[in-house]
Amino acid sequence: MKAAILASGSGSNLQAIIDAAATDDGFGVDLALVISDRPSVRALERAADAGIPSVVIPWGGDRHAFTHEICEAIADTGCEIVVMAGFMRILGPEAIDRFPNRILNVHPALLPAFPGGHAVRDALAHGAKVTGVTVHFVDEEVDHGPIVSQAAVEIAADDDEQSLHARIQAEEHRLFPAAVKALGRGSLTVEGRTVRWRET
Repeated sequence: MKAAILASGSGSNLQAIIDAAATDDGFGVDLALVISDRPSVRALERAADAGIPSVVIPWGGDRHAFTHEICEAIADTGCEIVVMAGFMRILGPEAIDRFPNRILNVHPALLPAFPGGHAVRDALAHGAKVTGVTVHFVDEEVDHGPIVSQAAVEIAADDDEQSLHARIQAEEHRLFPAAVKALGRGSLTVEGRTVRWRET
């Protein structure tokens, strides 16, 4: 399957997926397009270095128009999978309708705990002893869709946001490419809120 990867910043998860696709002959996913809502971000450089076409679709304040433009760019390249790798915009319902159970997101917490854009900070502020990473399908609600995979990360007494986030990212870089591969190979099935992995 062809995949479009959406990224807003440095693109470290994008790089993890690029590296996995380059080293795993059975990856089963063609990284066909990178979309960013911001120009001149590192993610676009990573795409160029890997020879992946990219496009910038800036946020204009209208979620419906923004989502439609992204969906059209994805459809124009024949992509069937959408991977949100540090994409800091919320897509509208059109994306869910056009790519049902085919949009993956990675979140730096063990959902349903600490949804939203400040998950690492929120876990520290709450005094949590364990947080982690969740890969999930995207649905109509924020950080809510069926969970594909999770990994726990212990919070050390001396952790700050930067140190904790670094350990969380290490788990993201392990879990996310595996989930993208599984989706591309048809190994994931969704039954209600339960995602099952199967061998293909």
